[in-house]
Amino acid sequence: MLRIALFIGTNIAIMALLSITFSLFGFQGLLAENGVDLDLTALLIYSAVIGFSGAFISLFLSKFMAKKSMGVHVIDQPRNASEQWLLRTVERQAKQAGIGMPEVGIFEHPSLNAFATGWNKNNALVAVSTGLLQGMRENEVEAVLAHEVSHVANGDMVTMTLLQGVVNTFVVFLSRVIGHIVDRVVFKVERGHGPAFWIVSIIAEVVLGFLAMMIVMWFSRHREFRADAGGAALTSKQDMAAALMRLKQHQDSPKLPDEMAAFAISAGKVQALFSSHPPLEKRIEALG
Repeated sequence: MLRIALFIGTNIAIMALLSITFSLFGFQGLLAENGVDLDLTALLIYSAVIGFSGAFISLFLSKFMAKKSMGVHVIDQPRNASEQWLLRTVERQAKQAGIGMPEVGIFEHPSLNAFATGWNKNNALVAVSTGLLQGMRENEVEAVLAHEVSHVANGDMVTMTLLQGVVNTFVVFLSRVIGHIVDRVVFKVERGHGPAFWIVSIIAEVVLGFLAMMIVMWFSRHREFRADAGGAALTSKQDMAAALMRLKQHQDSPKLPDEMAAFAISAGKVQALFSSHPPLEKRIEALG
């Protein structure tokens, strides 16, 4: 709850600061002189509602969507010794991490991968691929599970959602401000909004969205180091490093869909600023 309160409080504080700053520097007066009739306070509220609504809806649907999109088989009653071991291992790690027992599942995929998702740390899902179970030793699988349990214990899904909500808010806000100014000042539209507003707003939203994604992905990369450290604490540095080395050996294997990549143990090769995961070499080095 503290993390939620801090992020929501931060977003409200930033919105309030922007509103006060615009007033002190006469930004609204300047806009009015140029015929720009923009209610910044109302726009901030609108942007926050839009920005956070999408993020929170995604969070609350995350487990359901993950199960459906990845075809996850949730282990209710273990069918074999491997499934029994998975349940026992996650249960033990969850107790060590101080969280509720997550659902545990397996999905068919040739990659060595796993992910965790869920709207809170006591109602999460930890799932592993068939490729991971077949391609890793037991101690390495245990380290991967510990990594995912650490994501849950750290509240990473909620924090990512809140951060996404914050950046969404300002992408919507700034894109509408830019579109409004161009519409009023450049095209001299006096009432309502002309085509320029919508065209410029959409273009600005796309550009600002790319810039905002850099911020979200920077946090995503940062949280991987924390989850690796948590995984090492629940198992050992040697086992965590061994699991990462195994992943490095299979970097060219098929990847998870883009919508699941940010929650996985390993991600594909994309440009560094937009990568959800840091290079495996750096992660191994950080373990010491």
